[in-house]
Amino acid sequence: MHALDWTMICAYFALMIVIGWWSHKRISDVKDFFTAGGRMPWWLAGISHHMSGYSAVLFVAYAGVAYTSGVTVYFWGFASIGIGVGIGSWLFAARWNRLRSKLGVASPLEYLAKRYNVPTQQALAWSGSLLKIFDIAAKWFAVATLLHVFAGLDYNLGILITGAVTLVYCTIGGLWADALTDFGQFVIQAIAAIVMIVVVLAKLGGISALWTMWDKLPEGHVNPVTSKYTTIFLLVYVLVKTLEYNGGMWNLAQRYMAAPNTHEAKRGARLSSALYLLWPLVLMFPMFAAPLLIPGIKDPTQSYAIMTTTFLPPGLIGLVLAGIFSHTMAMVSSDANAISAVITRDMIPAMFRRARQWTDTQGLKAARITTVVFVALTMLVATQAQNLGGVLQIVVNWVAALMGPISIPLLLGMLPWFRKCGPRAALISWAGGLIDYALVYYVFKANQTVLVATPILVSLALYVGLGLLAPERSAAADEIVDTVNHADDDVDRKQEGTAVPA
Repeated sequence: MHALDWTMICAYFALMIVIGWWSHKRISDVKDFFTAGGRMPWWLAGISHHMSGYSAVLFVAYAGVAYTSGVTVYFWGFASIGIGVGIGSWLFAARWNRLRSKLGVASPLEYLAKRYNVPTQQALAWSGSLLKIFDIAAKWFAVATLLHVFAGLDYNLGILITGAVTLVYCTIGGLWADALTDFGQFVIQAIAAIVMIVVVLAKLGGISALWTMWDKLPEGHVNPVTSKYTTIFLLVYVLVKTLEYNGGMWNLAQRYMAAPNTHEAKRGARLSSALYLLWPLVLMFPMFAAPLLIPGIKDPTQSYAIMTTTFLPPGLIGLVLAGIFSHTMAMVSSDANAISAVITRDMIPAMFRRARQWTDTQGLKAARITTVVFVALTMLVATQAQNLGGVLQIVVNWVAALMGPISIPLLLGMLPWFRKCGPRAALISWAGGLIDYALVYYVFKANQTVLVATPILVSLALYVGLGLLAPERSAAADEIVDTVNHADDDVDRKQEGTAVPA
């Protein structure tokens, strides 16, 4: 790459660190670090929720699917999220917010010890943390792949550079740093995306390509579903993403929790939903056009990087690469913050009695240390991503398939319709989903649709079924469910536009 490109990237990294240092001044205790003290405005929470939901995997693995299969990747990869977050704005956003405002919860898993019991909380915490190690490792490897194509940089060095910069600002600035850098990254990404669209349209003959290009694409590229990515796969993905993006992916629950009140949490969720339905179309247009511009490439996952290095002049390549970085750094920093919250608030206190009496200063120090350790571990695993099946297999087969068993007890446990589902239902549904995944993946070697669908459906059936057939209720669980579902205070009524009786 040209010196101008490196200048752009270094300036971007420097900006992220400055934001992290500025955010450091706003952090006084653990709740500031993990939930921004409940002071995050709805528009920032919404943009941060959106930016924290996808990474450079879009420009590597999903770009490869767009190159070989066309627009289907938008429907199951992003429209499903938009629909799911829209559902969550009605179903989950306010409940997550009440967990913070009414129960003082700072970690997404903190309420599980009382809603179910400590063993259930620990099972979900340990399995979810392990899964996120591999998920984030895939994101680091995706960035390293782009750096390798753009600049010939060694994969491990690429992982080290992006990981180190992300580690600095998310460790010192907490959730405020995550959200503010998310906003800055969204602006940079928007500029980079517009630049790419302008260049691609020029190569295709002008703005008319926006509506004339589609007939020229390979057969089947404009179909929402294909023989591999079927209608059933798409519908299951809507269910998976509804759970994943409304709290199953713990960092996104924090965005709802960080809003000042339930009304702001819902508005942020609706903004994120709209962005997921519309913005990926802007980002992916060059990917859909790639078969016309660079036909016959050997590795489709490199298509976006090849277009960038081939068509853009020096300086703009660095801008686009910075925009790509923004995705991964946004997701990883927010994931690291969420995992740190779970480790610090849920896992360590369960193992060490002394941790239950930590002061605010000690808790904040522990949060920063666990963030460093967690991110370093994901970077180490990222060096082995190719041996684990590659980016797409980790993101689609592992994360999508295993998200259901982990998130079903977490999310459905807040809803009043499942108050009879106790620790037995939670643990058996979690274990049943994981066992089912192992069987269909390693024994029966099922196709991708079955692999993604069966763990979440088995977990859902076990959770609901055991709640009906072997109900468990406790006063503590009822209290939590009633609290997060009871919007009878004046503030909530005003927020929802309901008149407050005299």
